[in-house]
Amino acid sequence: MIPRVLRALLCALALPATANALAAAPVVNWPAGWQPEEVTVDAHAAASSLSRQRAVKYDATGTPVMVMELTMTEVAPDHVVNVQGVLLEMRKRVQKDFSAGGYQSVCNRIHPSKLAQLTAFETTCTVTRNGEHVLSQTLVTAVDARRAFVFSYAGQAAEFSLNQAQILATRNSLQL
Repeated sequence: MIPRVLRALLCALALPATANALAAAPVVNWPAGWQPEEVTVDAHAAASSLSRQRAVKYDATGTPVMVMELTMTEVAPDHVVNVQGVLLEMRKRVQKDFSAGGYQSVCNRIHPSKLAQLTAFETTCTVTRNGEHVLSQTLVTAVDARRAFVFSYAGQAAEFSLNQAQILATRNSLQL
């Protein structure tokens, strides 16, 4: 059940935007042992200058135990993105989706953070089932003058803790 939940975690990361030109995709240096996956982008998303990059960490049996994803979308020049508001809506959606799947989730307060060199906001959700901590997910949102970013990572409870150093190194090394 957990692998299906992990794969479904990041289905709604795209932020709405309009743009005329496709920006260069951010550069992500995935950690050793993580496998980049092709993320399909539909025609509408491609037209809105959306970039999605994902990597998955598998255990020895081939079961996914962690996933990281970076989504970037262009922002119209006159549009002001309410980064905290976007993150709040994403957090609500994550909690609603987990609830529909029979899970309970509790998220910490949205707080200031960093995404590479950008000022960001983040929240981490702890997901339980029948009182057992099964996974955690962190959502980070940031915006620069013309692009909005979401960096998300999720994993089984133990793996989430064990992989924090790799996640932080990846997050800090992003070339946005």
